[in-house]
Amino acid sequence: MGIAELTRNAVDVLPAGGLQEKLKLGRPLRVKLGIDVTAPDVTLGNGVPLQRMRAFQDAGHIGVLIVGDYTTRIGDPSGRSEKRPMIDPAEIDANAQRYFDHACTIIDRERTEVRFNSEWLGKLDFAEILRLTRTTTVARLLERDDFAKRFAASAPISVSELLYPLMQAYDSVAVEADVELGGTDQLFNLLTGREVMEAYGLAPQVALTVAYLDSWDGTGMSASRGNYIGLAEDPDEQFGKSMRIPDSLLEQWWTLLAEESVPFADPLEAKLALARFIVGRAHGDTAAKAAEEHFTQVVRRGEAPDDVPEIRLPEGDPVHLPALIVEQMGVVSTSEARRLIAQGGVKVNGTPAAGLDLPRASLAGALLQVGKRRFARVTP
Repeated sequence: MGIAELTRNAVDVLPAGGLQEKLKLGRPLRVKLGIDVTAPDVTLGNGVPLQRMRAFQDAGHIGVLIVGDYTTRIGDPSGRSEKRPMIDPAEIDANAQRYFDHACTIIDRERTEVRFNSEWLGKLDFAEILRLTRTTTVARLLERDDFAKRFAASAPISVSELLYPLMQAYDSVAVEADVELGGTDQLFNLLTGREVMEAYGLAPQVALTVAYLDSWDGTGMSASRGNYIGLAEDPDEQFGKSMRIPDSLLEQWWTLLAEESVPFADPLEAKLALARFIVGRAHGDTAAKAAEEHFTQVVRRGEAPDDVPEIRLPEGDPVHLPALIVEQMGVVSTSEARRLIAQGGVKVNGTPAAGLDLPRASLAGALLQVGKRRFARVTP
């Protein structure tokens, strides 16, 4: 595999010529990607650097996924203007397993090494932490855009946040990374990794960044904003959400996801083909065909699907509708359920739900619809 395939869609490959030199080593390279486990869902946008990892794996190299279970307790401040909240350790562990399972819709499970950075960061004594801090300066850390803006605005910056780039860099030391992948907002951290590796007597890694995928609303795809498609999401949801992208994003999505030019002049045909690709990669061609048929029937023709799953009413009267659709219809959170209900996106027998708490009798046997694509028959 040529270097052009390894660096497809890359924004930065630094230093210039560095990857070519690494490839001359004549051994499998260790290609590192740190994963953010603050959210339970892995998005198509997260999949863009994973696709580069898969390209390296297909060329015989080793993917190294770093689960930031230790650093997530601090929170990566990249691109943020305020501190991130602390995450419960049990939630981190659950999200990490989910991330890996979903990532394997793209990467090669057999050629992936999964490491938790608590393995080494949790063992550093204070003397070793001081050694790590001597590899850079406060002035250098404050060159980061997010830190610089907060410092200029007299917004608080904790010392732990200043340490985050160094901790991520130490991950590269611990696994002896040859290449580190990341989004463009990670460039500072990746270059810091080069400096710290050199200070520890290791050959510095190559920093390779990729562009972020824009969602249908024109902003970056994010699980926290809800404007995303999950890598392993339900096929019907994946297909339907893929069809929401505006024509202006078709070129970007085809380039970053399918890694080819838009193959159809007709935007509708291009969207349909891309939706089939997205679903097929995660669930197979049969599921992609079924999802397209479902989309045509339910969304384009406005009909209820032929096979409607059944859900059971919980105990109690009235029934709290947000809890019901979160627990049994795949809505991601109670806040999202409330938003859908308020906007008329949840229907009972074709009529928008009249509130959050509904009489049990009004739901028994009803056809419940969430959004355009999710239906269920409610059984007592």
